[in-house]
Amino acid sequence: MQPTLTPVLRTGLTLALLLPLAGSRLAATESAVLPAPPPVQGAQPDPQVIAQFGLLNNNSLQSYIDNKGMQMGRISDRPADVKGFTIVDSPIINAFATPDGHVYFTRGIMAHFNNEAQFSGVLGHEIGHITARHGRKQQTRSTIANGAILLGSIFSRRIASIAEPATQVVGLGLLKYGRDDENESDQLGVKYSSKIGYDPASMADFFLTLQRTEQSSGAATVPTFLSSHPNSADRYQNVKRLAQQAEQQAGRQLATNRDQYLRMIEGLPYGDNPREGYVENSVFYHPDLKFQFPVPQGWKSQNSPSQFQMAEPNGKAVMILLPAGNKSLDETAQALAQQLKLQNAQASRTTINNFPAIAIQGDQVGQDQQTGQQGITASSLSYVIQDGQTLYALVGLCGPGTLNSYGDTFQSVAKGFRRLTDANKLNRQPEKVRIKTAKAGQTLAQALASNGIASKRYEEMAILNGMKTTDKLTAGMLYKVVGK
Repeated sequence: MQPTLTPVLRTGLTLALLLPLAGSRLAATESAVLPAPPPVQGAQPDPQVIAQFGLLNNNSLQSYIDNKGMQMGRISDRPADVKGFTIVDSPIINAFATPDGHVYFTRGIMAHFNNEAQFSGVLGHEIGHITARHGRKQQTRSTIANGAILLGSIFSRRIASIAEPATQVVGLGLLKYGRDDENESDQLGVKYSSKIGYDPASMADFFLTLQRTEQSSGAATVPTFLSSHPNSADRYQNVKRLAQQAEQQAGRQLATNRDQYLRMIEGLPYGDNPREGYVENSVFYHPDLKFQFPVPQGWKSQNSPSQFQMAEPNGKAVMILLPAGNKSLDETAQALAQQLKLQNAQASRTTINNFPAIAIQGDQVGQDQQTGQQGITASSLSYVIQDGQTLYALVGLCGPGTLNSYGDTFQSVAKGFRRLTDANKLNRQPEKVRIKTAKAGQTLAQALASNGIASKRYEEMAILNGMKTTDKLTAGMLYKVVGK
């Protein structure tokens, strides 16, 4: 099953290993540089958030969120608490605020807004969490919490704990607020968005889009807005009522700015970006880094800027691919064994499809989170694979004493790591939001058909537009489709 294992790895090496680079999924780690002076807390995005999601490269949208965010921050109840705003490169539909005063929007939620007022309402809601200090009550630093991996229900608590040493910056512990906190933030969102001139009723309308999205996708495996911001049956009506009161107090018609917003998101990436890695027919392909390897049949997977993760469906085993810097193969393997806290680790050199590699086997030693006792917490068969000047760590972890069950799978995945040469896989491009102009008398379904959208995607596009497929479009009305 496992390769022949020979020398015991030395310990004591303190190489900084497995630290992801922001902005490039699975990019190789660069040489160390002198650290810059620490920024004001919250003024810059949390590096761990960027490692998890990536940074969206869109200067105009980033400038927009900066301007609107600071405008709203100035009229909020605690302006000094509101520090910064960032759009992250994730297709999930979410927005969240961290206790240090930073607000994050995913490109996924930006794509699903249909006017500036919807954006403003959610922005106000997140600033409300900051000014009401909801996050500080729960957590003292950032939204990245405890090293648990593969969000939601994919991993059992057991695997989340045994995998922690290999994934110290990965876990996405999004704060989950109670109903009272959510209601207070809804009130503040209405207050703040109307104060800067936007119709807060649009925030309520966006809740309907969120509900339809979650219903259409089934149980979410990654946090979405409604899973990290629990919904309630009367939330829509409460926000509508608050919005009506706010508009009466304003004494004027508040703005929605639909066309301005839609034109601004023209060309925004939509859905997963295949350039940064994708799974198809149980194979993970990375076009930009030009490698591929198999995903075990039935295993759950998730890609992020810092790593690619796979888990046995019952949470009994996990494999994680991470960038491992540019030191020597031996040095990196030694550091990996230390970071995994492997006892009596054994290693052997091998070659995987012309890539030099080292296989490492051992038992992970630590404190069992269930019993609190020190002992073996996992068994591991891991690989360090060298691709030119870049090294990757392919970490396999399973429960203590279960390597006989999962070692063959770990080895099979590693042996399947190979150069990606298929032009069809290499040339995949992301879909983007495209803004179109309606003709008189068209229904949304007819407009989608005229743009070559497959009928199986009509409901998805209807949700994206905040409409029904049967809704009539007026001449000149803007609407969204997606395409290359």
